[in-house]
Amino acid sequence: DAGHAPIHDALEAAVAAFVRKPAAIVFGMGFATNSAVIPALVGRGCLVISDALNHASIVAGVRGSGAKVAVFAHNDVDDLEAVLRRAIAHGQPRTRRPWRKVIIIIEGVYSMEGEMPPLPEIVALKNKYKAYLYIDEAHSIGALGGSGRGVCEHFGVDPAQVDILMGTFTKAFGAAGGYIAGSSDLIAHLKAVAPGHLQAIAMAPPVAEQVLAALDLLTGADGSDRGARKLASLRDNANYLRRRLLAMGANVLGDWDSPVAPLMVFQPGKLAAFSRACLERGVAVVVVGFPATPLLTARARLCASAAHTRADLDYALAVFEEVMGLCRLHYRPKRPVHAGEHIPQLVG
Repeated sequence: DAGHAPIHDALEAAVAAFVRKPAAIVFGMGFATNSAVIPALVGRGCLVISDALNHASIVAGVRGSGAKVAVFAHNDVDDLEAVLRRAIAHGQPRTRRPWRKVIIIIEGVYSMEGEMPPLPEIVALKNKYKAYLYIDEAHSIGALGGSGRGVCEHFGVDPAQVDILMGTFTKAFGAAGGYIAGSSDLIAHLKAVAPGHLQAIAMAPPVAEQVLAALDLLTGADGSDRGARKLASLRDNANYLRRRLLAMGANVLGDWDSPVAPLMVFQPGKLAAFSRACLERGVAVVVVGFPATPLLTARARLCASAAHTRADLDYALAVFEEVMGLCRLHYRPKRPVHAGEHIPQLVG
């Protein structure tokens, strides 16, 4: 109703082609993409099965939908199946009628953990129990996979196996807003009923142009290999940062290839000390504590970028090692670590 232009149609078509879905819809705000779309997908008589560590925007959307919610342990496929079996066997509360719809919601890369979901196993469960699957790819689109197409490409899963792909443009694309991609019927439904589309101002055309330019870069439509080189640089930087932190005795959550590397501080009282000491040495870090994380799992959330040079990372790592010593954050023995090596996490 407010500002839709041909560039938005072009962007929606480009996003759908990039994530390999029939259609897509774009929104002007990333948080609202979840919080305003989920209530348009589920309601009374529906069940949402949500990962315990899903983002606040997903939680807000589920709460506003009127649907029942069941939570499964983070990335625990066995617990997810137990929740699915129990929900289908019991049906709706009191009436025991079958659920109108069961939808599983997960993330491509969890923003505070840097972990990826066991996607092939979750897709198998979704098919076995005839549920729907919704993936929030805010931190994985444009970062994972050989061509940046996200967690499906990373795991070799056909996007047709995922009913709803959601993502934002605020990370890899350097812009603002978000998208939902899925079937043509799904997108037509959202355009007819989703308040984030009907009652919101459209994405600013310059922002849409920025996203289109980023997509051209990723796909090579700009006639260069810059996109491929950026993806390779991002992956290399992410793994270098993680490997060096682990080697210096830090406890780092997350998976290899994930650009998000949470450095665990644990004690809330050390958060401000770690942040200020790093800033005094020329490195600004994002620290996260309660209520965004449980009280005793405070952390510094480090994110690698394709634009970081090796000198940038080495300088930051030298600062981290010094400040970790001051704050006594060496939770592991110092030893060489190889990329891809399995490192048991103290907190996950």
